[in-house]
Amino acid sequence: MNLGIDTELLILVGMVIALISLAHGIARGMRNRLDPTGSGTFYQNLMARIYAWWGMIAVLAVALLLGEIGTLIIFAIISFQALREFVTMTPTRPGDHRALCWSFFFILPAQYLAIGLDLEVMSWIFIPVYAFIFMPVRAALAEDTVDFLSRTAKAQWALMICVYFVSHGPMLLMIDIPGYEAENMKLLFFIILIVQLSDVLQYVWGKSIGKTPISKKLSPNKTVEGLVGGIASTSLVGALLWWATPFSPWGAWGISIVLCLMGFLGGLVLSAIKRDRGIKDYGTMIPGHGGMMDRIDSLCFAAPVFYRIVLFYYGT
Repeated sequence: MNLGIDTELLILVGMVIALISLAHGIARGMRNRLDPTGSGTFYQNLMARIYAWWGMIAVLAVALLLGEIGTLIIFAIISFQALREFVTMTPTRPGDHRALCWSFFFILPAQYLAIGLDLEVMSWIFIPVYAFIFMPVRAALAEDTVDFLSRTAKAQWALMICVYFVSHGPMLLMIDIPGYEAENMKLLFFIILIVQLSDVLQYVWGKSIGKTPISKKLSPNKTVEGLVGGIASTSLVGALLWWATPFSPWGAWGISIVLCLMGFLGGLVLSAIKRDRGIKDYGTMIPGHGGMMDRIDSLCFAAPVFYRIVLFYYGT
């Protein structure tokens, strides 16, 4: 599929850059008010989300310049870094090393190669079927049975979350949508925009009016009020952007709600993993703001659901 850079997409990117610049400037200007003691977390967390926005826009800008193949390479690099962070925080034994080597240097590139070659069915089943079978078999051949089930499950889910789920981003570029030819890049823009905006607005609403924590153990900063406010405001934005998608206004609104919910659940699950491992961040790729997984946690669960919705209801 040949993807074009259309005027609508450039307008969307320009609008988002302007809004991020405005938000960045306001946050910087209100630093003393947001964090007067210098020891609070609101300003730091807000800036982390703004920096995440800049990162996402940078990824999209490079994708626009490089096209389909460049987008695949970018997401493969994201998956590689996320997988590295996930594996690094998970205890391994010598018996795992060869299986993990296969994960990084064969399974990951094979998944993205299947997408690039438009092998639709293979891209769906390669990791959840063949890789899931291969990983425990290869680990068993090492004859290291200590904590075998737990180690194998961790390796399998590392592949599922960091590679399979993330790869659904560029999969969106391969969907044939009648009347929407060569415009699929806007779908990738739409999901990143909605998921990241929801994360920011949930945090802002939560800090503004939030009183009821959703989970004190997993994520004490997330509140019911913040979740509802974030989803309501983000889904409104999604509905207003229907013109850049193959969806109707009501369809864009409903899909935005689904993306917000899946992004929230993805963040919750990956927070549970961090709590289990006793760590604050997955990595240190962005000094003071965590690693790759900390920036894409919401996208991981939203991407495969969004892909299936678009494929089954709008694709051919």
